[in-house]
Amino acid sequence: MSTENSRPTPAPGALLLCRADPDSVAPVAQLLRERMLLTSAGTGWSVLVPEGKPWLEGGEPVDSVLTGWATALAVGASWPVLALWWDADRSGCTLAAGFRRTVGYVWLANGTPVGEDEAMRTFAARLGLDPVLDTQPLYDLTKPDPTAKARTRMLGLLAVLARAGVALPAGLAPGEPADRLRGVARVQPDVQRIEWTGWRGAVRTELDALERGRLGPWLPWAGTPRARALATAQLVAGLPLTVWGLYRRGGGWIVAGSLLIAHGALGLLYDLSHPRD
Repeated sequence: MSTENSRPTPAPGALLLCRADPDSVAPVAQLLRERMLLTSAGTGWSVLVPEGKPWLEGGEPVDSVLTGWATALAVGASWPVLALWWDADRSGCTLAAGFRRTVGYVWLANGTPVGEDEAMRTFAARLGLDPVLDTQPLYDLTKPDPTAKARTRMLGLLAVLARAGVALPAGLAPGEPADRLRGVARVQPDVQRIEWTGWRGAVRTELDALERGRLGPWLPWAGTPRARALATAQLVAGLPLTVWGLYRRGGGWIVAGSLLIAHGALGLLYDLSHPRD
């Protein structure tokens, strides 16, 4: 019997890959209000390992939770977020980048692809992959292959991302038990524990990080039309997203919507209380 076929059925699990260094990811990740472990995952990449299992506690499927988390992380940052998730029946990935529509792909447990081939082209473009060398290997992951299970497909995806600098620590891989993922993350030399410390501290930390980065002209106190337009767009996008999350009882979507509303309201209130000359 092959090693692939002899592996036990995986329990639900997830990883969040962010195309940014850990110090840039930490303040944004805190706003998810979830306990996570953060460590580097190669040149210019970081990985977040959830310490909890909200997909087991709230009844929401792991892919929905991870889509909400990835969306919440990406809307407040200038870098994309790739969620990797798996359960007993499926494995998949979801890419979030700013206000763009999320794109994802799914494989059944036996490796059967379920998705649109065009998603892989979008992956390559938004992650800055080589349109010639990397797109074809991504397309290969969408073709039937009776020897490739879902875990093999996910490892193939990581192999392509390695060309863009992704290098997960040994032991952090799709399909691994959640306890092993946490154990591996905890012993990394640069690991950071992400915990919720309250809105005031979290927002202040995040704004300090953004101001040091490339988003200074978009921040509320910049007094620019771009800052006001961004705040308005965040508020308009956050309200229906939060309502959708409440309707679907989706914690991840509620977090994403609440984060957008908080950012937008903060920007507009600051602008109104500091009139421009």
